[in-house]
Amino acid sequence: MKRTTNRVDRKTGRSTAETRSGSEARQDFAPDVPRTLTRPQSGLPVRWHGGRAVAPRPSSYRSLSLVIKRSIDIVGALCGLFLLAPLFLLVAFCIWRTDRGPVVFRQWRVGRDGALFALLKFRSMYADRCDAAGIAQATANDNRVTRIGAFIRRTSVDELPQLINVLRGDMSLVGPRPHVPGMQAAGMDYQDLVPHYAFRQSMRPGLTGWAQCQGLRGPTTDQIRALRRIGHDFAYVQNFSLWLDARIVWKTFGELWRSAAH
Repeated sequence: MKRTTNRVDRKTGRSTAETRSGSEARQDFAPDVPRTLTRPQSGLPVRWHGGRAVAPRPSSYRSLSLVIKRSIDIVGALCGLFLLAPLFLLVAFCIWRTDRGPVVFRQWRVGRDGALFALLKFRSMYADRCDAAGIAQATANDNRVTRIGAFIRRTSVDELPQLINVLRGDMSLVGPRPHVPGMQAAGMDYQDLVPHYAFRQSMRPGLTGWAQCQGLRGPTTDQIRALRRIGHDFAYVQNFSLWLDARIVWKTFGELWRSAAH
């Protein structure tokens, strides 16, 4: 019995069909699935079949883990908001002194199952230069970013108001980062770039995720890097566990420490 697997075209990042014996082929891919999405993502496998990412099997263990995860989200968000209240006030004051205007910036993002929600962030750009649509991503030395904004972006302090989104149920502490509607990477819509893109929306988006704790943060101007980021999201959804969430939180703190140091 023969099955079809893929070989990547190094120039395009796309896969081409190759026939191998059933004993050699581990998964069935479609010819248009980039190889970058089918390989393990920082050690986590990604399962595909017929050009679609394989949904995790429903189980009582996974259901219970998701209930516990939501409980951890609520307790963690409440504790975070309480303990970080002095920092919130300090950052809000610095933003207001730097550029008079709203302290918190709201932007529509795509959540679980494609539902839209208003994501909250500390405003890091000048009030008259903010991009409510979020299509034009911030880049290095972006003249839209204020001085305090550059610092809170580098240290991810600007993301802290999303603890309120976690309490509301829009987000989780850990999960794929929420994208703006029509999010682009390397000049293409993610939905055109990534086969089965909506698969990453089968879980609540998170403050941090498997991609972010592996250093895959910042603008998505490179196609391969953008594909790797989504591949990590797919891997997280398929391999979710409370232990994996704990690893992601631990590694995220390490990434934030290194970012702040530079």
